[in-house]
Amino acid sequence: MELDMTKGKPLGLIARFIIPLVIGNVFQQLYNMVDTVIVGQFVGVKALAAVGATGTIMFLILGFMQGLTMGFTVLTSQRFGAGDEDGMRKSVGAAVVLSCVFTVIMTLASVAGMRGLLQIMRTPADIFEMSWQYIVIICGGMGCTVLYNLMASILRAVGNSKIPLYFLIVSAVTNIILDLVFVLGFQMGVAGAAWATVISQGLSGALCVLYVLKKVAVLRLERRHFAPDAHLMVLQLSIGLPMAFQFSITAVGTIMVQAALNMLGSTAVAAYTAASKVEQLVTQPFVALGMTMATYAGQNRGINAYDRIRQGARCALAISTIYALVVFALIMVFQHNLIAMFVSENLAEIKQYTEIYLFLCGCFFTPLGMIFIYRNLLQGCGYALIPTAGGVVELASRAVVAVTAAYYKSFAGVCAANMSAWLTAGIFLWVSYLVIFRGVRKRGHF
Repeated sequence: MELDMTKGKPLGLIARFIIPLVIGNVFQQLYNMVDTVIVGQFVGVKALAAVGATGTIMFLILGFMQGLTMGFTVLTSQRFGAGDEDGMRKSVGAAVVLSCVFTVIMTLASVAGMRGLLQIMRTPADIFEMSWQYIVIICGGMGCTVLYNLMASILRAVGNSKIPLYFLIVSAVTNIILDLVFVLGFQMGVAGAAWATVISQGLSGALCVLYVLKKVAVLRLERRHFAPDAHLMVLQLSIGLPMAFQFSITAVGTIMVQAALNMLGSTAVAAYTAASKVEQLVTQPFVALGMTMATYAGQNRGINAYDRIRQGARCALAISTIYALVVFALIMVFQHNLIAMFVSENLAEIKQYTEIYLFLCGCFFTPLGMIFIYRNLLQGCGYALIPTAGGVVELASRAVVAVTAAYYKSFAGVCAANMSAWLTAGIFLWVSYLVIFRGVRKRGHF
C-alpha cells in the first residue's frame, strides 16, 4: 500500500494521497470535539469553557511533539524516494529513540509546570480546577499521542496514508463510547473526557505498531537500526527541532490570544471554544493538504525533481483556494446549527460571539491554506528554518493584535488576532517558496 510519488501526474497522486488524510484528520478532530460536545451538553457551559481554556496549551505541548515526529520522518520520506531502504530503516530507528527521549522530558515538565502556566494565562477562577484536571491527564498520557503521531508519520513517509486512517476511525469510535461511559455513566466530568482521549489515542498507536510489524516488510527493523548514530540523529534534530519550535511559536501566539480572551469571562471563552471547534473541523483539508505536500516534496526531493515539486505546489494551491471559498459559504449558511451541537444554555448570547468569529476566520481561509502548503513543502525539501521564521512572523502579527484586543477588551479583536497571523505568515511563506525555488532552478539542484 506504499505510494511512490516520484512518478505519475501530481494532481492524481495528491488526490489519491489526501483523501484518506482528510478523513483521518476529521476523525482526529472528533477526539476533542466529542469531548467538547458531551461536556458542553451534559456537564455545563463552565465545563465547556474549562476544556476550551486548555486548547492552546495542548497545541503548545502536543504540537511541539507532533512537529518533532514529523521532522524526524522527513529523512525517511527522502530516503524512501531515493530507494535507500537501509538508510530509511536507520532513520526510523533513530526517530523512535529520539521520540522516546523527548516524550519523557516533555511529560514530566508539562505536568510539573501546569498550574503555573494556567495562572500565567489568567484562567478564570471558576473553571481553573477543571482546566487543570483535564490538561494534566492529557499531558500525562502524552506517550499515547506521540506513539500514534510517530507511527502515522512513518507510514505516510512511505506513501501509506490509508492505514493510519483506518486505525484512527477505530479509536474515534472508541473515544465516543468511552466519553459516554466515563462522563455520563461514571459521572467523571472533564476527567472522564480526558481519559477517553488518552486511551483512544493509545489504541490507534498500538494498532499502527502491530500493522507495521506484521504487514510492512520495508519498515521491519533490526536491533542495529536502533544503534546510536550521532550524525543521523543530529541531522534529524536539525529538521525536527525547527519544525517543533515552529509549532511552539505558533502556540505561544495562541496562548496570548487565549489570555486576552480569558479577560472577557467564561461565557466568551465557551463561545470561542465552540466556534473554534467548527473552524478546526472544516480546516482539516488544509492540514491534510500540508501533510500530503510534505510527503510529496520529500520523496521528490530525494531524486532532485524540483520541477515536479513546483507542479505539485500549483495543484495544491488550486485545490486549497476552491475549497476555501466553498467551505466559507457553507459555514455562513449552517453556522447556527453547528454551534447548537456544543451548548445547551445561554445559546442566544453565545451565538452573538460565534457569528463574529466564524465570519472573520472564513474570510481568511485562503492564506491559511497557503501556510500549510508552503510550510510543509519547504519542510519536506529539508528547509526547516524558513517555516520557523514564518512562525515568528505569525507570532508577531498575532501578538500585536491580541495585546490591542486585551487592552480594549474586544472579542472581535481577539478573533482578528488569528486572522492577521494567517495573512502575514501565508504571504511570507509563499514569497519564501518563490525565492528558494528560483535559486534551485538556477543551480539545477537543491
